[in-house]
Amino acid sequence: MRRANKPSSFVVNGDWPHAVMEPHRGALVAQAIARKLADVMAEQEISANALAKKSGVNRQVITNVLNGTVWPDILTIVDLEGALRVLLWPDHTQWRIPEPGQPGDHAASEEGAPRQSRDGGG
Repeated sequence: MRRANKPSSFVVNGDWPHAVMEPHRGALVAQAIARKLADVMAEQEISANALAKKSGVNRQVITNVLNGTVWPDILTIVDLEGALRVLLWPDHTQWRIPEPGQPGDHAASEEGAPRQSRDGGG
């Protein structure tokens, strides 16, 4: 049941992967991975096709991670990190994420941490 919804379905306001999100830790981590992956691919000027060849990860899987339509698995992240020589997995343990139903607090100690809704509505 926890994986029934795709990560991008937790968007409250805005466009994935830069949207304000519901306080769902898994979706916030998937969002941070997608945002970092997109940023690194742009910085390194590497396409999804080229990254697929370099990493061994299927191009459609890369696209799905970027679009938030799948929960990226550990092997996918490890292979992408190895090919790009960059960590994609965020240190989410330091993020202050409210319990479901509680007001959001988007302050976080890590640069690039996901933005959360303060009032649950955007």
